[in-house]
Parts: sequence; structure tokens; C-alpha cells
Amino acid sequence: MTKQKKDENCCGSDQKNTGCCGVEAVVTVDERGQMVLPKELREKAKIKAGDKLAIISFEKDGDVCCFSLIKADQFGGMVKDFLGPMMKDIVD
Repeated sequence: MTKQKKDENCCGSDQKNTGCCGVEAVVTVDERGQMVLPKELREKAKIKAGDKLAIISFEKDGDVCCFSLIKADQFGGMVKDFLGPMMKDIVD
């Protein structure tokens, strides 16, 4: 794994994928550590009350610099898709 330069952000400075993600909202963390996802974002992402989200953190120089939220049901499928072929090779 290559070490990133100090002036790059943790998610990389590659601008080729500018259509894949962007700032959707800025939220505030309250004194209990809670934050609210804006209604428009929840509707756009089809997030309903009771849905579970996996929080993935990214580190740079030992500090967490950003988070990604993934619907837990989709995350499980992603792990299966990623690990399934490797496990098949190991078991066979």
C-alpha cells in the first residue's frame, strides 16, 4: 500500500470520479453525540425509521478523517460479493 502525500485528503485527490459523491449536507453533532440526517437526504437514499447503517471510517496519519454510511443490508451483500470468490478459491 502506498503512503499518501501529506497535502492530499484521506479520500484521495483523484478528481476523475467527481460524479460519484459530493457534499449532501452539513450536520451538527449534539451534546449526546447524535446528529440528524436531513429529510431530503433520507428520502433520496430511501432511508426509513429503523433502517440500520454501517459506519465505515477512514484514517490518515492515525486520525479518523472521514466516515462513510452504507445501508447494512447492502453492506452484507458487498462483503459476500467481495469475500465469496476468495473463499471459494480457498475451499476448493
